[in-house]
Order: sequence, then C-alpha cells, then structure tokens
Amino acid sequence: MTKRYNDESVLFKDLDISGQVLKAISEIGYEQPTPIQAQAIPVLLNGEDVLGLAQTGTGKTAAFGIPLIEKINPALKSPQAIVLCPTRELAIQVAEDLTHLAKYTKDIRILAIYGGQSIDRQLKSLKSGVNVIIGTPGRIQDHLDRGSLDLSHINLVVLDEADEMLNMGFRESIEDILTSVPEMRQTVLFSATMAPAILKLTKRFQNNPVEVKIQHKELTVPLIEQIYVETRERDKLEVLCRFIDLYQFKLTLIFCNTKRQVDNLVEHLNARGYIADALHGDMRQNVRDKVMKKFKTGNIDILIATDVAARGLDVDDIDAVINYDFPQDEEYYVHRIGRTGRAGKKGISISFVTANEIYKLKDIKRYTNAKIMRKDVPSATDIESSRKLKLSEKIKKEITGGNLNNYINDLNYYLTDDVTLSEFAAALLKIIDDEDKKPINEIKIQEKEYSGYERNDRGRFNKRFERRRNSDFSFKNKQNDSNKFSNRKKNKTKSKNYSRNFN
Repeated sequence: MTKRYNDESVLFKDLDISGQVLKAISEIGYEQPTPIQAQAIPVLLNGEDVLGLAQTGTGKTAAFGIPLIEKINPALKSPQAIVLCPTRELAIQVAEDLTHLAKYTKDIRILAIYGGQSIDRQLKSLKSGVNVIIGTPGRIQDHLDRGSLDLSHINLVVLDEADEMLNMGFRESIEDILTSVPEMRQTVLFSATMAPAILKLTKRFQNNPVEVKIQHKELTVPLIEQIYVETRERDKLEVLCRFIDLYQFKLTLIFCNTKRQVDNLVEHLNARGYIADALHGDMRQNVRDKVMKKFKTGNIDILIATDVAARGLDVDDIDAVINYDFPQDEEYYVHRIGRTGRAGKKGISISFVTANEIYKLKDIKRYTNAKIMRKDVPSATDIESSRKLKLSEKIKKEITGGNLNNYINDLNYYLTDDVTLSEFAAALLKIIDDEDKKPINEIKIQEKEYSGYERNDRGRFNKRFERRRNSDFSFKNKQNDSNKFSNRKKNKTKSKNYSRNFN
C-alpha cells in the first residue's frame, strides 16, 4: 500500500526520491513539498494512476515531474513519457521545469513540440532520440499522422490542465493519442475542475486512479496591506533597502527560497549597517532559539528565513513581511504574509516580482481573492521625506511627553554668543542624519521586456505581447546552461518595450 503524506513536516528526502533528483530540487530552492507534491509523488512512484484536482500555482508540475524523471531509462533512446498541455507556452514552461529537475540525471533528453515551430526542426530532434515529450495535442497528433513519433515505449502519460484542453476542442486529439500509447501504462490527469467530460475521460483511460484534491485557501487578512514591486533580480537588494528605509519597520520578516540566499542577504544587509540575522534548516536548534529570542526582544530588526524554518515562528509584533524571493505557490504566500497583521495590529506585505514571475502573481491574486496592489520603487526623495516625517513625529512625541526640564537647563551650556538656537538645532539634526542615514544607490528604472505570452486568468496568453519563438526546445542535461534551448536562433529584431499595469 502506498504511504500517503499529509503532514506539513514531510520533506522531499522522506519521499523515496533519488539523490540526483534531490540535489536538483535543493538547487532549484525547494525545501518542502507542497500539499499536492506530498500526496501525489508517493502514489506516482508506486506506479498508480492519479486524478488530481489542482490548479495552477500548487506545484503540480513537480508533483508529476519528479516521478517522471525517476522512471526514465536514458539508455533507451525512445519516448517513455509524454505530457500534454493546452498551450505551447505551458509546454515550454513544463519543459524548462523538467529540465531543471533532471539536471543531475545523466543523458535524459526532453523535447517540447508545438504548433508555430518549424516541423523540420522537430523531426530532426525526434530522430536524434528523446526520452520525454511535452507538447500540445494538435502538434503531437500531427507527428503521429506523419509516423514521426513512436509512442510504443510510453509508460507514463500526463494530461496537464485537462479541462483547458477539452475547452479548447482537443478532445478528439487527446483520445487519439491515448489510444496510440500502450495499455500497460501510468496515466496522470490534472484538472482545475471535475466536470462530466473530465470524469468520462478518466473512466475510459485511467485504471482505478487515486484522487488527490487540494483545496485553495481564500485569504482573509483585512489588517494586512498587500503590495508588490516589479524589479530586476540584480536590483532586489537596493529595492529592499529603500523600502526598509522608507517605512522604518521595527520588526521585519524577509523570506527567501533558498538557504544560500538567506545567508547572502544577511551578509549584505549587515554590511550596509542594518541589524539582520538568519533562520534556516542548516542551523542547530540552539542557534535558532537564540536568533528567535533576539528577534522577539527587538535586539535584531530584520529576520531573514526560509519557508520551512519559519513554520514554528510565533511573533505578534512583526510589522512587515517581505517576499524577497517570490513564493513557490500560493500556499506559501498565505503562510508567509500571515506572520504580520496579528493580534489586531496592522501589517504590510511586500512582494518582489521579476518579469517572468508576473503570471505567478496573477495566480496568487486569483486563488486567494486578494487585492495585491502595485507600488513603485521608492525614490531618494521619498526616503528623505519619510525620514523627516518620522523624526518630526518623534520630536513632537517627546515634547508632548514632557520631562524635558533637565535638557532645557543644559541648553544654557551649549548656547553662547557664538551659537544661536537655530544653529544648535541644525547641528543636532545633522548629527542624527549622519548616524542614521544609509547610502541610496542608483537604480535604473527601465521598461520591461517581454519575450513571450503572459498567462491570463483562463490559462490563455495575450497575443499582443507575443514575440515568435523559433526554438528547438530539445534539452540535454550536459549543456552548460540548462535554461537555454539547444538550437535557439538569435533574435534579429530589437526587443520592444511594453508597460503594463497589473493591478
């Protein structure tokens, strides 16, 4: 009987995954499986069919991708697994994700095939031998009709976003493909809904599938202001410092996706004069306890953590949660920002989003029903105005509070014929400014470049942001850069800049 996991404490190493894949998972930055991964991976590794009710953003690609990689025999230069996707953009993304997961598994070749790409290039790649096919039903059926795609060794079929494929009219192609693969196979179907058409497909083509259902949480956090900032990866540190200086939070919790990123960020912030410390799984328990005590007592202002390490964190006075690295799925987002806005206090969450993460942001907005508003990077003028306002509030508070008599008497010592009251006050302000002020480095704010489609709320893609991709998408793990496709042509046209408001 397959062991099922529902406990949030389960780790990838508990799921009977090979060392090569675990290494790739760690490098990607995953620490703990999402609920869909924890439930589906053991079932798929055991060879059972899966019927998954899961939507975009739950981590379902890794849920089927990890077992898929484990089942491939690289010595057999024929397709052994096939993944059907509703759009070519999703096929490209799945191919990229599987390539990262297979980075340390030798000689696995992954090919994405879809309409709009050169058929000759696809034929050449298929002849050279591939292990995993990811593609749209229409183009895969074209290859079957041509006799250029051999599915006789397929042992795993995945239908990703099956409801979308049916809505787009791919039913006949899907059925033709499923009848072309061996009967002795594993069939995996993921869908956002369990419509009658999905159940009919399941009944015909699956063998006693194990149902995996993930319920999405609606975010109810009225006391938390949720904002996001579009930034380039290389500008994140400067953007972070600007927000810290702008708001001057008392306690800030910052999330990163990897332990390495946590350590790097702590080092950079401390070098800039902030008081920050780390919390992640590589730290001994007694060290973690000391860090938590310092954070709770305010001896450190900024705590930088991974998702797993922050599971047991219980602090009511956190002013802000900052997603320095965008969360892997919406469940992580919910857990993260729930650390602020507690005990009737207001809080703020700030998420840094790069251009290729905008679709993840839209998924989180949709599935949590949360209003996450766009905010510009604070300017040097914004930060200076904020500093003056904060200092003015402190001065007024001290005046209102009284108990200034001793200091008033001391003024006679400082004020002489050579020093006026205005000069004395100005000198004090300069001393305060020199002690507290941190350097503000320049950020070149540029219009974003878009090189493909942006996924909209129905899984479609907005064509006005399209730039045709003439790429091979045949992946090989021996390549130095797994993010690049093997025979991509250089784009001969200048990229166009588009500005969009995602609010």
